[in-house]
Amino acid sequence: MKVIVLGAGIVGVTSAYQLAKMGHDVTVVDRQPGSALETSFANAGEVSFGYCSPWAAPGIPLKAMKWLFMQHAPLILRPKVDMAMLSWMAQMLGNCTSARYAINKSRMLRLADYSRIALAALREETGIAYDERMQGTLQLFRTDAQLEASAKDVKALAADGIPYDVLDPEGCIRVEPALKHVREKIVGGLLTPKDETGDCFKFTTALAAKAEDLGVRFNYGSIIRGLDVEGGRVRAVVTAHGRLEAEAAVVALGSFSPLLVRPHGIRLPVYPVKGYSLTIPITDASRAPESTVMDETFKIAITRLGDRIRVGGMAEISGYTNDLGEPRRLTLQHSVTDLFPGGDVSKASFWSGLRPMTPDGTPVIGPTTVAGLFLNTGHGTLGWTMSCGSARVVADLVSGRKPEIDATDLSVARYS
Repeated sequence: MKVIVLGAGIVGVTSAYQLAKMGHDVTVVDRQPGSALETSFANAGEVSFGYCSPWAAPGIPLKAMKWLFMQHAPLILRPKVDMAMLSWMAQMLGNCTSARYAINKSRMLRLADYSRIALAALREETGIAYDERMQGTLQLFRTDAQLEASAKDVKALAADGIPYDVLDPEGCIRVEPALKHVREKIVGGLLTPKDETGDCFKFTTALAAKAEDLGVRFNYGSIIRGLDVEGGRVRAVVTAHGRLEAEAAVVALGSFSPLLVRPHGIRLPVYPVKGYSLTIPITDASRAPESTVMDETFKIAITRLGDRIRVGGMAEISGYTNDLGEPRRLTLQHSVTDLFPGGDVSKASFWSGLRPMTPDGTPVIGPTTVAGLFLNTGHGTLGWTMSCGSARVVADLVSGRKPEIDATDLSVARYS
């Protein structure tokens, strides 16, 4: 079929690659001059197959209230008269129960583990290098309360057969030797050893080149105006440069996906939650992390990417704004220098991106009420983690095949 993929981030490019492998005639459309130049550009670098949890969890509403008054808050809320924001927040609060948490986390772990297998296969077949490491994620606890609260995650990991290890401070230092300099700040950790790290931008741009080798066309610098739908079926994508005829279209526009599909009666509860990152050159390898350390106190990931450290995190609910606030930079600097003192943060580059979040934390993958129109969006902080598995699922669905994992509860129909 003639398939158009809307969006050239990590989710769009992996989707295009898998569709091309299945023999489809694929065109990717994106407003940017190249691939991975928005949310995929400088994310935290985690590929978190095990450290994979919904933000909507029991106790989060109370924590959120406390976070709003912290100097280095993991959550920043800038409320406004925005019905999409208010509806999304209300739905998220509705998912902050033990029962919903268990369901949502199980969905996420299922897709993430499938993506682990898909990424390994893709890496082997393409030989792409992207500063990858396979040394796990260490969720670091500074308080006994944090350690005790991790019991629900341990239970979910065990139920889904995901390897993990609960560590004491000495165990944390064995995994991440540089933490020996801050031993007194650590009470324990949760290691998910199957997790990986890597530069999402490097991976996406390299895979886009491989996709071009398979015949995929990339229409960069092309603003998408809308969809042409006739008789309940998608017929074309309308861009600033004209119409692109299509037998199927895959929407992988991240936070902007709801704006495109809303005129066609599709209610997609995806909302932008801004995250920030610093990229810092490593000046002393003995004081840098080996893989990813997740600072549970500030919800900030500190990841080694080759000769750099990527520090990423925070959740700012402020709509479609992408400004860089100096207080956010100071929070990232505080976390990384507190755990890994000695780095030169004056040389860091500062970035922000809009994560496409769903209220339940699970992405939306699958068909819509418009024939030929498919979604692959709403991955939140886990687009890099889930991209390769999501691409396989959506490529199977577009091709009329049954996916290798159960994807029935991933579609937008779960919100109807």
